[in-house]
This record gives sequence, structure tokens and C-alpha cells, in this order.
Amino acid sequence: MERRTIGAGVLGAGAVGLGCMPMSWAYSRSQRRGDLSERTVHAALDAGVNLLDTADMYGPFINELLVGRALAGRRADAFVSTKCGLLVGDQHLVADGRPEYVRRACDASLRRLRTDVIDLYQLHRADPEIPVEETWGAMAELVTAGKVRALGMCAVGLRDGPRRGPSGRLGQPDRGAPYAAAIRQLARMQQVFPVSAVQAELSVWAPEAEELLLPWCAERGVGFLAAMPLGSGFLTGTLTPGQGFEEDDVRARHPRFTAEMMAANQPLVAGVRRVAERHGATPAQAALAWVLGRGRQVVAVPGTKRAAWAVENAAAADLRLTEADLADIAALPPARASWD
Repeated sequence: MERRTIGAGVLGAGAVGLGCMPMSWAYSRSQRRGDLSERTVHAALDAGVNLLDTADMYGPFINELLVGRALAGRRADAFVSTKCGLLVGDQHLVADGRPEYVRRACDASLRRLRTDVIDLYQLHRADPEIPVEETWGAMAELVTAGKVRALGMCAVGLRDGPRRGPSGRLGQPDRGAPYAAAIRQLARMQQVFPVSAVQAELSVWAPEAEELLLPWCAERGVGFLAAMPLGSGFLTGTLTPGQGFEEDDVRARHPRFTAEMMAANQPLVAGVRRVAERHGATPAQAALAWVLGRGRQVVAVPGTKRAAWAVENAAAADLRLTEADLADIAALPPARASWD
């Protein structure tokens, strides 16, 4: 698989990675099986994928343990990315950026992952109670200590929030300057230690990072890990309006996954499918190829717990969309949500 650079050419990762979160967190609890997930990791590695993206909070801890087991005897085949900075509470998440916590979290992740070094260590969220420079400085010490090779920031969910209309009612996120606050935070972090990668949502139905965040990364040689490049499964064309989701599935509460909005957004799926058919590809592969075409520093990180889909996603690295394909995708209507 084509390799792309993470952090000014310091590290290389396959163009398509594997998001491990669905194996033990956020999606369809009834479909989680550790043995099948381990097979999925092996299938992805065999298909040329090397970037495995996990976090200590997924489970919590279960996901890292799973990845650690799967990598037994195959550590050299993998580019391991994990995260710290979020603690799982009772029905809520709490950011923790204390330097002492960062050090403990890293050591614990190393044990669970059964490795001596983490290739990319990401700050999952900045702690509003701790200056981000202090947290980032503690993470930089881990690089100096040889426990981590590079640092990244997970900006998923940091898109500037919904704007309020004249009535005070929340509306769509302000697309005039999405991620502006995240960029200001990243600039502060860069003053302490280089940011090698930024992870944020990017897909045909969520292209907001293209405006400011993606150019910011490109100008500085910062890798971009595209999270949710398949729109949490929507762009694969395998979901049907009104199908319902398990109570613990994040899509059960997502404003784009109501039956009404899934129906309204079907033109996006149809448009991606038309492009895919021209190449004898699947909608998922076409959607991933679009993401990979956003820049040489972009690595798509689709999440799945199924081996067949991991292999299918990996093949997207070989798909090249034409100018006509890109024009057709650009002409598709923007995704709608229940706040529209």
C-alpha cells in the first residue's frame, strides 16, 4: 500500500488505516466479538494497512488490550496510534490534562499494547482546567524518554459549535470558520513541541476541515488523520432509513441518523455510488478515494470490526478518481441534519 508521511516525513503510514474503536466502543455492542476483531486486525495488516488507531478510553482499556493481543508477533508490521486525555465517567467523559496523569496513562497504554514505544501519541481532548502547554509539555517528555515517537492532537468534535439564530435557537455549525478555535490551540502547542498529526472528521458529508484545518496541516507538514471518512457507515450505502440503532450506538442520537435525515441524505449515497460504479468499485472505496485525494498528507482511518470491510477499505488506496468524478461529488447537495 502507498505510504504517506506523518509529521514532516518523520514517520510513514499506509494511506488507509484501521480505526479500532468500533470493536469495543460506541457502535452496536451486540456485534462485538474480540476474536473476530483480532482477525480483522490481522486481515488489515495482511492487506497492507499498518496504521491502527485506538485510545485508552475505548472500552475503557479493552480496545488497547485487543490491539495488543492482535499485534503479538506482528508489532513490526504496525504503526500504532493511541490517545490519552479523556476519562470515562458515569454517562459522561471528563478531560484530564494533568502532567502526572499523562505519564501514568502512557505507561499503562504501553503495557496494554505490549510494546516498548507508541508511534503516535495523541491528546484526545485538551483539559479546560489545565493550560494545554503543560499537557503538551508532559507528552513531549515522553518522546524524549523514548516511549513515544511523535505527538498528535485529536480534533474530532472540536469543530466550532452551532451558531444561534435571531431567536436564540441553535442551528447548523458555523461554516464560515470551522476549526478556527482548534487551530488557535494547535498554534500554542506548536510553540512547545511539534505537532506531527491532527485527527479530525473528513468525508464527503463532512468536508468542513477542508476550509482551514487541512490547509493549516499542509502548510506545516503536519499529517492529517481523517476520522469517520465513511460518515459512520452512511456513505457505504449499507444503511437504510428507519432501520434503527442499538441504544448504546452513537448513531442512535446523531442528528443525521434520524429516519427523516437518512432519507433526505440518500442523494449523497446515490452520487457516491454512481462514481464507484464507473470504476467497478464500492461506494465505500469511492468515498475513501475522495478523502485520500484531499492531500498527500491525508491518511483515511475508517473504523470497522469486520475483516471483509477492512480489506475492502484497504483497496481504496489504489483507486484514483477522475476530474469528472470529483466534479460530480462536488455538485452533490450538502448533508442535512435534524437542526436544518
